[in-house]
Amino acid sequence: MHHSITILTGAGISAESGISTFRDPGGIWTQYDIEDVATPEAFARNPALVHDFYNTRRDQVRSARPNAAHEALARLQKSYSAPVHIITQNVDDLHEKGGAVDVIHMHGSYQTALCAACGSRWPAPPAMRHDDPCPSCAAPATRPDVVWFGEMPYHMDQIDEILSTTSLFVSIGTSGAVYPAAGFHRLARAAGAATLELNLEPSEITAMFDEARHGPATQLVPAWVATLLAE
Repeated sequence: MHHSITILTGAGISAESGISTFRDPGGIWTQYDIEDVATPEAFARNPALVHDFYNTRRDQVRSARPNAAHEALARLQKSYSAPVHIITQNVDDLHEKGGAVDVIHMHGSYQTALCAACGSRWPAPPAMRHDDPCPSCAAPATRPDVVWFGEMPYHMDQIDEILSTTSLFVSIGTSGAVYPAAGFHRLARAAGAATLELNLEPSEITAMFDEARHGPATQLVPAWVATLLAE
């Protein structure tokens, strides 16, 4: 009898689809100071700049295609004999484009807009402005539906419950530097789960996993999934 698998994905799984990571030399993040575009204070100070940044990112993501790693995880979800939960730190929709379902976006999504006044969400248009009226309350308080530095990630109660009952925890394409996600392996291990890291190179917390494999996600993930489905 197979038991549930919980997968945490980070920027590394989308890098081969052309989505910049924080650490990419010359990537979009190197052109901006995080303090200027990814904090509540930045949005309060210059909402137009923040929206310009996220409009650019949203446009990038719209044309991006899922890669073999995204597709392999969707295949695992469909074919494995126990639940496969996908938690992502990414705000792109490449897991869904690759066929995955019920993906938990702990850092939000480019695909939705959020009203800072009433909390309503709606599908994000290609370009957003801070004075766009909310469809629910009409307040001119539109913001990206993403979790900025200093804000609480989404769905933490659901994630805690999943981690407390999983049999295998797998971290894919994450640096191990951003909390609370960097502590998920501890919660899973405390509940008795085995732990595996799949990453381009050793993360900051590689030594804390039972097993680690390093290389491109488009190679590692399909190979791992194929092995699991053959068991």
